[in-house]
Amino acid sequence: MWAYIVRRLFIGVALLLALTLVTFVLFFASPVDPARYACGKNCSEDQRDQARAALGYDKPVYEQWGLFMKGIVAGRDFPADEELRAAAPEVVTHCAAPCLGYSHLNSSTVNDLVVDAAPVSISLALVALVMWLVGGVLFGILAAVFKGSFIDRGIVGLTLVAYAFPTFFIAVFFLKYLAVKWELWPYPTYISLEDGGLASWLGNLIIPSFTLALVFMAGYVRMTRAFMLESMTEDYIRTAKSKGLKQRTVLFKHGLRAALTPLVTMTGLDFATLLGGAIITESVFAYPGLGLLTVQASEAWDLPTVIGVVVLAGAFVILMNIIVDISYAFIDPRVRLG
Repeated sequence: MWAYIVRRLFIGVALLLALTLVTFVLFFASPVDPARYACGKNCSEDQRDQARAALGYDKPVYEQWGLFMKGIVAGRDFPADEELRAAAPEVVTHCAAPCLGYSHLNSSTVNDLVVDAAPVSISLALVALVMWLVGGVLFGILAAVFKGSFIDRGIVGLTLVAYAFPTFFIAVFFLKYLAVKWELWPYPTYISLEDGGLASWLGNLIIPSFTLALVFMAGYVRMTRAFMLESMTEDYIRTAKSKGLKQRTVLFKHGLRAALTPLVTMTGLDFATLLGGAIITESVFAYPGLGLLTVQASEAWDLPTVIGVVVLAGAFVILMNIIVDISYAFIDPRVRLG
């Protein structure tokens, strides 16, 4: 078991290194000069060269990647000038490890920007996770139990309709009609748990989180139904029924447990993706999360912020993959880890 965990961690670190390198190559291979955005439209060529040197964009990509990885491990100073740090330490910003970089456009470390935006994305992801898991699994089980009936066809039909609509359409519809036109729900504005309390925090997350959860829920209903129908035909299910166990016990203890294994993979990856920022939903509702931060940084060509968020999102996905793989052994006894 421990050997398996060590192997997965080693593979995860290797994947993260590859992710950072590929991210740097892709962003710096772009023909757009980020120094132009940092310097301004009226800058001369000499001023752009000075801005490019100050930002470190004049260095080779591999050298910039090496500095980035050094910041992840040991932290960095911005600007990295020993004489300036000795003469005027107050103008030097220290970014503690793991340092994701420094945004000159925001005059702040990417770590600080992420710390400010992450609670919004985490809040949205957590509430949406509960919604789509509870709704998806329950409706999926209901459709499987009443296979072929009006209930089954109705649930499957509604999930297909929900799955067909894009996220931005659902978000705009909910915002325009539920909150503005019909006034069925207060206009959502993110309020932290510390500032507004549990009721205000949760109330302002209902509409945007349900927007995220609706599309995921549709997929989980269909997958849960399919996995439940498949598991209920297994030999161990027939054995459990022949022993005289109650239908509820057979359904939830044996059938659902086997069906949960592939659902755990989906849940882990979907949740990790949302932790990296729900770009469309956060943009529509103007929620200052990682998704909106990424959009704003992309528009301003703020490479350190974009790279930092991309690497962080990739780390979430890799970490959730490791957690999911380890969780298999506790969910399905048929899984054996070498």
